[in-house]
Amino acid sequence: MTDFTLIETMRFEPHLGILRRRLHLERLKRSANRLGFILPPELGGRLDAAVAEANDREEADALRVRLVLTRDGTLDITTTPFTPQRPGTVWHVRIAKTRLASRDPLLRYKTSRRASYEAARAEYAGTEADEVLLLNETGDPCEGTITSLFLDDGSGILKTPPISAGLLAGVLRTELICARKARVTRLSLADLEIGTLFMGNSLRGLIAARLIASDDPPLRRTTDRAGSLL
Repeated sequence: MTDFTLIETMRFEPHLGILRRRLHLERLKRSANRLGFILPPELGGRLDAAVAEANDREEADALRVRLVLTRDGTLDITTTPFTPQRPGTVWHVRIAKTRLASRDPLLRYKTSRRASYEAARAEYAGTEADEVLLLNETGDPCEGTITSLFLDDGSGILKTPPISAGLLAGVLRTELICARKARVTRLSLADLEIGTLFMGNSLRGLIAARLIASDDPPLRRTTDRAGSLL
């Protein structure tokens, strides 16, 4: 399949620039090389130029930076205002009936090919779930529709499923693994019931989560643990 684009969704913070910029560009370059996409030589410069004006303002706001690369090397970068999650936020997560195929090689790349994620998200109304968790064909937890999955089992190091389970190599996930704050471990649904769940991505950071059974009503509560392991 060739009818897709490569995507990077990043967060710009005033006076800090684009968070995890190097990891985002490395992932994009690696994906482009493996999937036969042309990389424009001015990639980094155009990314910096897209946020240069905001970076120069003394009272700039956070931005969502979205980069889209087509196979022929066409690059599109857009920025929109971004409001970070409030401290203490807890997401309520439900499990999708939609399954991921662990042998699908494109799952490890961030692309516009998102039919499975969109189908999973559509299974629940926004009032029923903040995020939806997808499993693979064997029932192993993989990832959310827009986030990586992390489990705090009390060991002091987060656990996150392996790429081979069928999931994206998330930038936040990569950062935590490289910093030895997370370790790749095959997880089961039973594991998620006895630990503290987190969902996260490079745009939003690490967010505490509660796994809700399909017949449970959506509840709102907060915790001061959200983001405490970053």
